Formats: sequence, structure tokens, C-alpha cells
Amino acid sequence: MTRVKNRWLIAASAVGIHISIGSVYAWSVYTKPLIEKLGWGLKETQFTFSLAIFFLGISAAFLGRFLEKQSPRKSGLLAAIFFGAGIAGSGLAIKMASLPLLYLSYGVLGGIGLGIGYITPVSSLVKWFPDKRGLASGLAIMGFGFAALISGPLVVKLIPAVGIDNTFFIMGAAYFVVIFLSSRYLAAPPEGWSPGGGQTKVLSKSGTDNAAGWLTANEAIKTRRFWYLWAMFFINISCGITIISVASPMAQDFAGLSAVAAAAMVGFMGIFNGGGRIGWATFSDFIGRPNTFTLFFIIQIIAYFFLPGIHHPVLFQCVIFLIISCYGAGFSTVPPYIGDMFGTKELGTILGYILTAWAAAGMAGPLLAAWIRTATSSYNGVLYGFAGLLLLGLLISFLIRLEIKRAELNLGDKENEDLNVSAFVD
Repeated sequence: MTRVKNRWLIAASAVGIHISIGSVYAWSVYTKPLIEKLGWGLKETQFTFSLAIFFLGISAAFLGRFLEKQSPRKSGLLAAIFFGAGIAGSGLAIKMASLPLLYLSYGVLGGIGLGIGYITPVSSLVKWFPDKRGLASGLAIMGFGFAALISGPLVVKLIPAVGIDNTFFIMGAAYFVVIFLSSRYLAAPPEGWSPGGGQTKVLSKSGTDNAAGWLTANEAIKTRRFWYLWAMFFINISCGITIISVASPMAQDFAGLSAVAAAAMVGFMGIFNGGGRIGWATFSDFIGRPNTFTLFFIIQIIAYFFLPGIHHPVLFQCVIFLIISCYGAGFSTVPPYIGDMFGTKELGTILGYILTAWAAAGMAGPLLAAWIRTATSSYNGVLYGFAGLLLLGLLISFLIRLEIKRAELNLGDKENEDLNVSAFVD
């Protein structure tokens, strides 16, 4: 008899992987040392981060189907190799003073490792936690959001002690070991396994189904609800990235914060980014994913409209933190939403396709914000413009409900047909 693994240890393994790859959010701590050591410009060094996020989305989309056919352990090994080699290769790029090699190592190889490492544990976790999908997804992706709080200070201490090139070598080796060891315990649940031994339907309010694969990835992308979810994810990320990119100067302009206080606010944003991932995702298990996304948009629309008129420093920061919690929560709420609507058999593949919205938003969001800021000469225009985009997201959050209801009715009709055929055969 095959021994069933402990699903909470599966969750711990997923957190280990995401804490490692989430270190990409600490890229900014490398920026100044790179500029001082090699004389590269801010634009050139920042592009490294953008490239890594772009390849995260692209690799997740193109490799999702391949990863679903492999065991999570093999996928985890690939993530360890690509991400570890990408970070260590960055150290070689520093030694050779080669910007193209840095792009290839950190941006391309590291980005591919990010994409593989992101979807591998999430896909496994959602299958192990059909009764607590939001909590499970939130646990892993919380690790991604909090990772910079661990790796950032560590890198800051290592650079003056061993040099920036050796820091990349050390961190690359450490990430490889952590991802490799964490992936050893990952596995898909046995066929037919469920926590309580029962079965519930796909598309239930809280997403507590155990239907292994209602739609394939190819079938899913042909549905309206897939593209509605893609659009909602894109809008949520675009608006969140915009706030992140202008938070410091906006806090100084609107609320009169000093540069030091604004920088501290940016640091605390990371806590709410990570906390929102597990808090909101867990809450979605109780109120349902459709209601959760609708709530994201309502909260942010109100916040974006009123933020220009908030001049009290504490209140201003509280509103910013609330927005950032919704931004982070979008990442952890999407995987269980996919499981609710399409089942879990090809969840990793479908998630990979959805993550292209992250790659697109990472490019489009800041560019749109910069264009509005230039055209209006104020942050007010940026906030009002993105509030309008959030209104579109709110509309889509209601449209997807209609598609879900239609799918539920179609599923019910099919079940009735199957029952009638079964009765006839008997």
C-alpha cells in the first residue's frame, strides 16, 4: 500500500521554493552596487529585473504543458538548475563586466527558473488542498511576496563582505540547494484521493471540488471565463505595479512625507504584499473567488478616487497598504480560481497561460502610468486613469459570474444526461 504524503509538508516544500525564487523582488539591492562597480546606468540595470519577470510569464506559458506531464520533483529539479545557474551566472557576468551576459543569466535563465518554480508547487498544492485551495495557494505565494524581506538584508551584508560577484555565486548555490531539497518531497496526490474521502462539484462557491480535470488547457483557453480571468489579473497587476512604482514620490507630494519616511513606507509595503497573499486567499475559501475579486476592485476604485485628497500621513499610508494587499492577493487567488472553474488536472498549464498577464502588465502598467503622468503633469491623473481601468475590472468581475453560471448549468445538464443513460443501460 502506497503511503500518502503529509499535505502540510507538501505546503512547506512549496514555501521553500517560493521563498527562493521570490528573491527576485530584492533585485533593487543589487542596483546601486552594480552602478558603482561597473558604471552601468540605472535604466540598464533595472532592465535585468524586467527581463526576468518577462521570461517568468513566457516560460510559464510555454512550459506549463510539459511540466504537467512530468512529476513535480522533476519540475522542481529544472527550477533549481535554471534559477541557481541564472543567479550564479550573474556573478560570472560581473567578473567579466558583461551586461549582455547578465541579461542572459539573470534575465533569461533566472527568468525561466522563476516560471518553472512558480507554477510547479502551486499546481501540486491546489490538488492536495481541494478543501482549502485559497489557504494552500496563499501559503506558497506568500513566500514569494515575503522573500525579499529575507534575501534583501542578507545580500546587503554579503556584498561588502565578499564582493558583489561572490554574493551572486553564494546566493545561486544556496537557492539551488533549497529548491532542490524542497522539490524532493513534492508529489501529486494519489488518484482519487481527497481529504474527506468525498467528492464535490466544480465551480462551487468556495471552490472545494475534487474533480480531477474537468477541462483541458486547450478547452479552457477557448472559454470566455478564461479571458475574463486573464483580464482581471492583468488589470489588478497593472494598477498595483503603478502604485509600487510611484509610491515614494506620491507620498511626498500628497501626504508630505520626508524621503526617509517614504522609503520606510515602501519597505512596509512588502509586508502587506506578502500578508495580503495569504490573508485574502484564505478569506476567498469562505466567500468564494468571484466575490473576492469583486471586492478587490471595489476597494481599489474607492482608494484610487480618494487618494489624491488624502493628506494625513498615517491615513495615506493605510490606504496604500490596503491597495498593495489587494495587488498581492491577486497572485494567490488566481490559482484556486482556475481550479474552481476548470478542475485541477491541467491547472499548471492553465496557470502558465494566465501568467502571461503578469508579463504583459509588467511592461504595460509602468508605461501607461508614465504616459498619463506626462500628459497630465500630476499623479492625480494617473490615479483617476487607473481608477477607470479598475471600473472595467469590476464590470468583468460580474461578467465572469454569468459565464460561471452558464458553465454550471451546462455541467448539470450533462450530469443528468449521464444519469439517464446509466439508468437506461441498467
